[in-house]
Amino acid sequence: MPQSNRPIIIIGVLFFVFGFVTWLGSVLIPYLQIACQLQDWAAYLVAFAFYISYAVMAIPAASVLKLTGYKKGMSVGLAVMAVGAALFIPAAYMRSYPLFLTGLFVQGTGLAILQTASNPYITILGPQQSAARRISIMGICNGVAGVVGPLLLGATILDGADGIKAQIVTMPLAQKTAILNSLAHRVVLPYAIIAAVLLFLALLVLLSSLPELDTDAEDEHVANANTHKTSIFQFPHLLLGVFTLFLYVGVEVIAGDTIIKYGVSQGIPLSYARFFASCTQICMLAGYLIGIVAIPKYISQTNVLKISPVLGLLFAGVALSTNGLLSVAFIALLGLANSLVWPAIWPLAINGLGRFTKIGSSLLIIAIGGGAVLPLLYNWLASQRGITPHYAYWLVVPCYICIWLYAKAGHKIGLPLKKQ
Repeated sequence: MPQSNRPIIIIGVLFFVFGFVTWLGSVLIPYLQIACQLQDWAAYLVAFAFYISYAVMAIPAASVLKLTGYKKGMSVGLAVMAVGAALFIPAAYMRSYPLFLTGLFVQGTGLAILQTASNPYITILGPQQSAARRISIMGICNGVAGVVGPLLLGATILDGADGIKAQIVTMPLAQKTAILNSLAHRVVLPYAIIAAVLLFLALLVLLSSLPELDTDAEDEHVANANTHKTSIFQFPHLLLGVFTLFLYVGVEVIAGDTIIKYGVSQGIPLSYARFFASCTQICMLAGYLIGIVAIPKYISQTNVLKISPVLGLLFAGVALSTNGLLSVAFIALLGLANSLVWPAIWPLAINGLGRFTKIGSSLLIIAIGGGAVLPLLYNWLASQRGITPHYAYWLVVPCYICIWLYAKAGHKIGLPLKKQ
């Protein structure tokens, strides 16, 4: 393989790992709700435990990268993820929901380190104006994993779940406990394999030929503009980008992690609904392919960021005004609207940070905590009297409006006058 392509291929493998681990939550929520006998609000702690780790651990992740550099930092992140995956094994044998949540938090911690390193890495690994295109290529890797992961895990752990859910209602306690224990044990083999693969990848990255990038070195224009900058909080375009990314990740997770339970609430059996999260990911894949072809040749990443939330508002509007499978289909189509928001926000938000890039990336990783907060808010809305899981999707509307405002003007605030 050409030497110039090798770093992109290695980072692509890491983005596949992101997608595989991240989107398993859509299957784990209904699975753990049955296996651990949880109420709706408790089941959504799956997403909370995973995504809140980004908010808590992103700044420590920047400190790790300062000590290790990007390459070794990625290896550390993979190793930490392996520990989190391994915690699922004792959690399954004890059928301990708190231990499952701890494993998810540790996995998210590893991903916080990995993403703090890899996102700016792929952004800086070429021209700024084509950064969204490179991140879209990474999104393909992420999205393929997001389709494959839930399908594989769902086939393993949700097989016959409808029947089990119906049977245990009338069973004696001892028999019910035995069946639930057997159901909980289904995650042992998949997560043992995941832990082993993550450890292998950690070693592979450590021994790889990935070049170390120096983000502390600034070009002359950026260095002059940043002469009097003493704090990351002096970059308003970044801070607005963090807020926008917080809302975006929340919307993305709502579209991916709530769709299975939403389908069930619309009268669709779980045996069919378990495929819906993969449908969302297929829609995201379609968006990434569009980004690879179109950015920046036919459309700029800024204009993509303007169009994406408009599509989101359109699809959400149809989902809210219809019912059944059609409504579910338009929730899945939010994946298409969401697909190019992340790759467009990142290069715009870290533009011109220079020596502040590592800490700026950490703040953007903190924004992934939106995936912890907004799904819980969605579930709270869905449980209110007079508001169903259907109408709780109104939550995404103001989020898409804010994303559009950042694309229109927010990404330019505070930047020196320069062609972007």
